[in-house]
Amino acid sequence: MTDKVKFELEFSIHASSNFLYHYLVTPDGLSEWFADNVNSRGEIFTFFWDGTEEQAKQKLSNKEEKVRYNWLEEDDDVYFEFKIVIDELTNDLALIVTDFADKDEIEEQKMFWKNQIDTLKRCIGA
Repeated sequence: MTDKVKFELEFSIHASSNFLYHYLVTPDGLSEWFADNVNSRGEIFTFFWDGTEEQAKQKLSNKEEKVRYNWLEEDDDVYFEFKIVIDELTNDLALIVTDFADKDEIEEQKMFWKNQIDTLKRCIGA
């Protein structure tokens, strides 16, 4: 069992779910906003940042609304996940990010996600 703490962040994004989904599940899409570069071999994705690399196993939902990446270096219960939620009344789209961090790094990790999602919004013009 891990000592990491799970947290969720919700971001409003003005884009279609199909368009956004591409940026969450493909190496090309992820390379534009999430990491310096992303490669994949099947369901194993390699993420590159500032000369370091980490690998994760991609698990897709069958409804094109959620994707989870399990870090290969971590326990199976440590992952990051993107979930697209559309409000039935307003049709507004929200991206919910679930991630894990050490207790003393949660605020730093939340800021990382805010910055990355801001970059994503710029990439897709949202």
